Amino acid sequence: MSFEDLPRKPAGVSLGEPLDLLSVADLEHRVQMLEDEIARVKSAIAAKRASKDAADSFFRS
Repeated sequence: MSFEDLPRKPAGVSLGEPLDLLSVADLEHRVQMLEDEIARVKSAIAAKRASKDAADSFFRS
């Protein structure tokens, strides 16, 4: 069996999947990807809140 025959890991993170077979490096990479995604989502939330606050302020005047 060669390395080409082994199944490839999907590029993204799937929540709830077993972690037993992942190496420490894979787990650290997974944590970094999740932290990056959390930051991206928080940024989107902040932008939406700012937009809503601006609209609320405009229509209250």
